[in-house]
Amino acid sequence: MRKYLVAGNWKMNGGRAVNGELCDRILAGLTPSDSVEVLVCPPFPYLESTGARLSGSAVRLGAQDVCEYPAGAYTGEVSAGMLRDLGCEFVIVGHSERRAMMNESSELVAAKFAAALREGITPILCVGETLEQRTSEQTEQVIGAQVNAVLDELGVDAFSSAVVAYEPVWAIGTGRTASPEQAQEAHRHIRSVLAGRSGEIADAVQILYGGSVKGGNAAGLFAMPDIDGGLIGGASLDAAEFLAIAEAAASQN
Repeated sequence: MRKYLVAGNWKMNGGRAVNGELCDRILAGLTPSDSVEVLVCPPFPYLESTGARLSGSAVRLGAQDVCEYPAGAYTGEVSAGMLRDLGCEFVIVGHSERRAMMNESSELVAAKFAAALREGITPILCVGETLEQRTSEQTEQVIGAQVNAVLDELGVDAFSSAVVAYEPVWAIGTGRTASPEQAQEAHRHIRSVLAGRSGEIADAVQILYGGSVKGGNAAGLFAMPDIDGGLIGGASLDAAEFLAIAEAAASQN
């Protein structure tokens, strides 16, 4: 049976003191659950200090991006080996903000996915459509192509050590949220794409929903059969909201 994963993407927010306070509040309020994993992904400069704050706790550490190369003359980049050295167990790849603002192609995202796997880090592959694509009924085509870019390059076995996050671009940071039924439809399609290569891996992979998830709407989303948690943006910066989302996941079992 798949566990839920509640992952906080802090994006480019925070500071040493603020992050420490946020971690302390999360740790103080988190109720341990065998069915829910909790993860936070701070900005690169705060990975070490956040990891130290979380050391020995049930909250796991992840990063927001990774370089596709293992080492070399790539000024400003951070390798998967460096992330592993800092204690990262997960890394987000292909977030829509990077696809749009940094012009990251699906081929580059697949290379970053592979780089994470080589170092034993679990990639969280983000896929999702824009409002224009949804309006023109291209949702399944778009997210299918984004998943297939990794499948075609690395094979389905790569997803036995990975997570997928469906994040409709039109719902990220906008306050708009896909209905549980809309989200379930997209998650079902992602699982069906994977099932076309391996039913066993498709059944086991965690697929998260991201897009203005809050304590108030999390339970309805997590009740859907193919939604296995959330990749949380703004609400992950508020300990009470983040804890409410984790509690909503725990309440499903």
